Amino acid sequence: MKRWFLSAVLAASFGAQADEGMWQPHQLPAMADELKAKGLEIDAESISKLTEFPMNAVISLGGCTASFVSPKGLVVTNHHCAYGAIQYNSTPEKNLLQDGFLARTFADELPATPGSRIYVTEAVTEVTDKVQAGLGKLMGQDFYRGIELAEKSLVAECEKEIGYRCQVYSFHGGLEYYLVKQLEIRDVRLVYNPAASVGKYGGDIDNWMWPRHTGDFSFYRAYVAKDGKPADFSTDNVPFQPKSFLKVSAKGVSEGDFVMVAGYPGRTNRYRSAGEVQNQFEWAYPAGKQLREGFIDIIKATAPAGSDERIKYESLLAGLANYAKNFTSMIEFYGKSSMLADRRAREAELFAWIKQDAAREAKYGQTLAELHKLNIRSEAHRERDILMGYMGYTGMLPTARDLYRLANEKTLPDMQREPGYQQRDMIRFKESMERLDRRYAPSVDKAVLLDLLERYAALPGEQHLPALDKALGIGESLDAAELAKTLDKLYANTGLGNKDTRLGWMEKSVADFKASEDPFIRLAVAMYDTDMALEKQQKAIEGELMRVRPRYMDAIIAFNREQGKPVYADANSSLRVSVGQVKGYSPTDGMLAAPFTSLEGIVQKDTGVAPFDAPKRELELIKQQQYGDFGTESLGSVPVNFLSTLDTTGGNSGSPTLNGRAELVGLLFDGVYESIIGDWAYDANLNRSIQLDSRYMLWVMKYLDEADNLLAEMEIVN
Repeated sequence: MKRWFLSAVLAASFGAQADEGMWQPHQLPAMADELKAKGLEIDAESISKLTEFPMNAVISLGGCTASFVSPKGLVVTNHHCAYGAIQYNSTPEKNLLQDGFLARTFADELPATPGSRIYVTEAVTEVTDKVQAGLGKLMGQDFYRGIELAEKSLVAECEKEIGYRCQVYSFHGGLEYYLVKQLEIRDVRLVYNPAASVGKYGGDIDNWMWPRHTGDFSFYRAYVAKDGKPADFSTDNVPFQPKSFLKVSAKGVSEGDFVMVAGYPGRTNRYRSAGEVQNQFEWAYPAGKQLREGFIDIIKATAPAGSDERIKYESLLAGLANYAKNFTSMIEFYGKSSMLADRRAREAELFAWIKQDAAREAKYGQTLAELHKLNIRSEAHRERDILMGYMGYTGMLPTARDLYRLANEKTLPDMQREPGYQQRDMIRFKESMERLDRRYAPSVDKAVLLDLLERYAALPGEQHLPALDKALGIGESLDAAELAKTLDKLYANTGLGNKDTRLGWMEKSVADFKASEDPFIRLAVAMYDTDMALEKQQKAIEGELMRVRPRYMDAIIAFNREQGKPVYADANSSLRVSVGQVKGYSPTDGMLAAPFTSLEGIVQKDTGVAPFDAPKRELELIKQQQYGDFGTESLGSVPVNFLSTLDTTGGNSGSPTLNGRAELVGLLFDGVYESIIGDWAYDANLNRSIQLDSRYMLWVMKYLDEADNLLAEMEIVN
């Protein structure tokens, strides 16, 4: 389906659909009149041009969003997005997480985590015809490989230009494909983060909640070689000079004002089938919640607070807690909603519409039934599959498996290798081996792996993997003490905990691995054939889904077109734009949530005990009503956080929230508890994003942390 068609559908329906939608930039010119009526002051056409302001100031961190805010490569994002880099540079003696960090000079800036990247999107090109050419009647794994080979070929051609990272993204379930070209900046440095008592104020208790009083911001800087090209870290590198950067508003926004957000939202599932909805909410989310909460308990019990072991796991703990709470909300609101019934009704409506026309029946008649059968097949070993997936959170086992997989892949021509093991991936692979030093403690890793293996051992026999059982001595009945002893030996005798050893294994041959006495290497070798067989089975199912789902989406789009409903693709980590307004909401009957919080709310929440332990200096400044230029008459104080109707999800964290002139008025960092289910179904009454107000960020920088060097570098407008 060509994008002109989708734009036509969009233009006909946008005005009637509130603020729903995460739009591809090229769709925005079709919205020009409606956007202007909402409050956009710049030309909508400019938002579709990725090499021009403001879009070329919006960047990806590969999981979060950020933006340039100075001509010297200064980057602002969320505190929780920089959390890994802050944790990586922290020790018990110099705990940047706890105390904060400010580089007064360029020389004081710290290298971020190995593998940290800044991606500047420069081009998005439709390549649907090129990806789908030659697929013919291929089925299953052959279809999967056909798509993969086409994507790898396009990427290889795109990356002939040094310094760029390219990727093919699937839209509408594979109905469309776009090649995204991004400048890849590899020298990323930590510049400034407030103390956790500001940047993480409220902690997990306030996460996904309103009212909120969190200073969720941090700063990086992008560096390049003297010739302006991306380069690895070097003291000779210079700050990157972006083509444009965002001005930061000291005036901010008021209730009812237009706002938009540009960013890289991760995943939404608004077009998934009823069967997929039921499996996710009634099984996958509850199982994932239980595992994550179990991991948190194990880590906290094994690594004492303040210890080096705990610091190594702080970033993982934050992620586990975030999604455990996310899953809790998903389960809760699903139980109270009619989502499953609505999906079934929508499918029945779609099926009836298909049956009404012979041409539609010929094209789409078997699609729903095929999709249902494939989903059932993919869930056949879900209990085992989720445990195997969560083993990826451990350190030694996935490291050994990745290294042995690399040795096998290196025996193949580069274009035949699995993505992730090609030559283009070797810098990233090496960095993953390096950063394990600050994200791994044997005691914690062993405790988590033991828990997962005990859960695995309790599964029915048909879900067991004979190779794993044999390698670890897992029988029909579990001897937990014996399994623990087996793991003790594995961890005591492995050399993979040493960085140089890990890096050395990157150059080893398959024969070297097979001859190794390292117990984790031996386990990886023993599991390899099983791993490959399972991957082959999964790719066969995925290939069939990649063949069927585009037809399903094509039917949905055609059906929506007849009804005048909007068409936008589910989020897939590519650049999107959402529009909305500053607005409160009513979470329950009789309760109205105001759209702004203020400094005084920090004092009201403060207990002096984490996570409600604001810095004493901050409390004193608030007591003195030291508002400076950032207070507002309407609040009689400095705004801290605000609500908007922006349609966002994970990956949007750190996204610049912009006013109609494309000035930065906030940083998006969360959503309210009631909107979490928005990944699956949008509700205009409850969908609210939470932003850090630019005025609070500037207030903290000026009065609390005295980051005058950064304020002087930024362009602040009133």
